[in-house]
Amino acid sequence: MKELEYFGKYFPGTRQELISAVKKSLGRSRFEHVLRVEKAAIKLAELNDVSIEKASIAALTHDYAKERSDSEFKETIKEYSLDPDLLNWGNFIWHGVVGAKIVSNELKITDREILNAIVRHTVGAPEMTKLDQIIYVADFVEDGRDFPDAQIARSLAYADLKAAVSFETKHTLQYLMSSNKTIYPTAILTYNAWVAGQ
Repeated sequence: MKELEYFGKYFPGTRQELISAVKKSLGRSRFEHVLRVEKAAIKLAELNDVSIEKASIAALTHDYAKERSDSEFKETIKEYSLDPDLLNWGNFIWHGVVGAKIVSNELKITDREILNAIVRHTVGAPEMTKLDQIIYVADFVEDGRDFPDAQIARSLAYADLKAAVSFETKHTLQYLMSSNKTIYPTAILTYNAWVAGQ
């Protein structure tokens, strides 16, 4: 891919500098996943008339905090007076919702839309901007994903972004229910808005 130029509006540095910072925060496998998500997000941004720079930055940072310790997440929740209910959850929720705060602090990214896309990339939200939808879907359909129906999800993603959000939301809820996992309340609200409400 030709080097994507950042203009300093959303991240105070180049794409390579951001990649370097992300690489230091993640293990090899997770870092490679992040690069594949960026590739999918850029393609989706081009198809949906969304800022490629924003899509690249949000994709590169969506899992930035994924490998932090539980204690660091809990300290961040308390330090910044985030919703105390977050303390009842775990990494799957924390790395998005709390991760956005860590991204803002450490990488000096303050654009609200980019940070919201990080927050929403795990369980979505009843209302999502196109950038939110792109990061949510790109994380699900990146080329390394090989779950059943991954190819269907990919085909949908590049044809109809909203349909892909609905498909992913339903797929995720079905997985959580079949595994008898506790479902984060926002995931149910996302389902009601994007699947049941369609």
